[in-house]
Amino acid sequence: MLRISGVNIPDEKRIVISLTYIYGIGPAIAARILSELKISPEKRTKELTEDEGNEIRTYVEKKIKTEGDLKYEVRNNIKRLKEVGCYRGTRHQKGLPSRGQRTKTNNRTVRGNVRRTMGSGRVKTEKT
Repeated sequence: MLRISGVNIPDEKRIVISLTYIYGIGPAIAARILSELKISPEKRTKELTEDEGNEIRTYVEKKIKTEGDLKYEVRNNIKRLKEVGCYRGTRHQKGLPSRGQRTKTNNRTVRGNVRRTMGSGRVKTEKT
């Protein structure tokens, strides 16, 4: 099993798909990595030679910001927005959508599925 940036890559999937299991690598970046290394995107992960696996590992670890480093950078960006007090920062503090979505309806996932209407979420009582 191939391990890159602390993530186990699935053996049965195509390599272009299995690279997307790493945080910070999407389909476009995965395709670019394979084209630069001249590896077929149709190959399965288990079909890769050890040299190809090492090439991919060194390329990802040296040239692409992934996993912990990327999460650290995103966390610092959000922290900076909060400290500056800009609109996006205050939206992050309040736990609301920060990219212009409507909030009258359709933001339950951001708020944590809170229902604030009269009858919703109420426990049904038994009638005697």
